[in-house]
Formats: sequence, structure tokens, C-alpha cells
Amino acid sequence: MTMNIRFANYCLSALTAVLAISIGCGSPKPTEVASRDAAQRSEGSSGAASPNKSSSSPDESENDHEHLPGAHGGIMISLGRDSYHVEAVVESAGKVRLYTLGKDESRVIEVDAQTLNGFVKEEGGVDSTAMTFEPAPQEGDSSGKTSLFIGQLPSEFVGKKLDVTVPNIRIDGERFRLGFVTGQDEHSDAPEMPDKIADQAERDLYLTPGGRYTVADIQANGNVTASEKFKGIKSEHDMKPKVGDMLCPITSTKANPKFTWIIDGKPFQFCCPPCIDEYINTAKTSAEPLPDPESFIKR
Repeated sequence: MTMNIRFANYCLSALTAVLAISIGCGSPKPTEVASRDAAQRSEGSSGAASPNKSSSSPDESENDHEHLPGAHGGIMISLGRDSYHVEAVVESAGKVRLYTLGKDESRVIEVDAQTLNGFVKEEGGVDSTAMTFEPAPQEGDSSGKTSLFIGQLPSEFVGKKLDVTVPNIRIDGERFRLGFVTGQDEHSDAPEMPDKIADQAERDLYLTPGGRYTVADIQANGNVTASEKFKGIKSEHDMKPKVGDMLCPITSTKANPKFTWIIDGKPFQFCCPPCIDEYINTAKTSAEPLPDPESFIKR
């Protein structure tokens, strides 16, 4: 009888030990859970822990969704797990524009005016060349703030496929690193497309003669604005015009004959209506005859 009781107690002790080991291995202690959760919150919210954040990191959340096309035809760069964005636009003459945007890529944000030091090299190359981006505040930016930075590529890099890096940009007290690759085979080398002007300003621009833009031009175009005449026609920018193609006088991309406008008595073709706005502005401040449209044919 005594032996049976001892054996039962032994089995009970063994079973208790097994359960303790099983529970200990499969479930973290409450203090471990709290520490882990705190670490995760710190990692997700603290910019100080990672002062140099880059869109090239594989765990960045820009991989979780598709970015909207840049409003200026540029490259959309994510910063800080999609907390902010920068749109990089490289123009054909080598000017580089960096627009600062919010988590919502359509929202412009202003940041502290600062000189950005960058580095550029040919993609796959080893040696980098320094370049700077200076603040260029847009209309509406507060004093000491900017939503646009502009830099100029060194002449030897213009027209090439490049790797551009800015090691440090300050946004809302945090520091971020941004980088992007651009080249002739991407939309990133597209020149900046002008923004459409406001409705009343557009009517004043199109329906008021001045300089080389005459009353006869206004009548020949139907006494309407470009947005009225081309309403519903989609703009598609062809960045690789072929020899013999007509070029847009503003962007040097392939012109679309649908977007033809008479200026200085001559029919010019453009890639989109905002470029017509831009060229009429030029015509209205020019005393000299405009170039012949044939001068904008790709040779």
C-alpha cells in the first residue's frame, strides 16, 4: 500500500514537471511580452533609432502598395516607412528637382529650408561626384520653409543613367536618407510638365492678346482656352521621340498633333495643354517672331 502511494506521488510530480516545461517553452513570460512590445513600438515610432532611413531597404512599407505616379512625371521615393515621400524630377538639361510630399503622395509638405548635399555617380560606377540641392520655395511656402529643392547635375553626367544619393534631409525633426536611379530608359529623365493655371488666369492668358500672341491667333483657336478645347482628351507623354517626330517646344518630348495651337500665326504642336499655357506666356512677352514649328522636329 505504501509503495502504491509513493508511485502515485512520483507520477504526479513527473506530470507536473512536464506541464511546466511545456508551458514555459511555448508561452513567453508577461515581462518578456511587455519588453518585446515596447521594443516594437520604439522601432516603429522613433526616428532617432535609425537616423538614415532609405527607400531601398527591403522592409520598407512602400513594398506594401503601389505608389501613385508622380505629379511631375518623376520618381516617387518613400522615406521613413512611407511617412513622407520625395518626388525626384530630372530634366533633359540636367536640372534635378526634389518635391517634398506627405504620407499621402498628393499632399505637398514644407520642410526647413536647408542645403542638401548629394552625390551622383553613373549606375554601377565606383567614384561619386558631389552636388548640392538648394531650397527653392514654391508659392505658399512659409518663411524659412520650402517644398522644393533644385540641383544641377555636373555636365559629364547629363543624359546618363545615374545613381543619386542625398545622405541627409531633415523633416519634422527627423533625418532621412534618400536615393534614386535615373536614366534615359525611365520616365525619371522627363522634363517637368507645367501645372495647369487657375481658371480665371487661364481665360486671361488665352483670350487676351499680347506680344506675339495676337487677336487673329485667338480667333483661329476658336476663342477658347486649351482646357476647354481639349476637354476629355488624355495626355500621354512619349519620352523617346524618333528622328522626324515633332517635338513639344516646352519639354522636347514627342508632340501630339491633337494638341495643336496657333501662336504668332503658326501651328505649334505640344505634348499636353499645360505646355500650351507655358508657350503662350513666352509668346506674350516676346517682341521677336517665334521659331518656325519645323524647328522642333527631332533631327
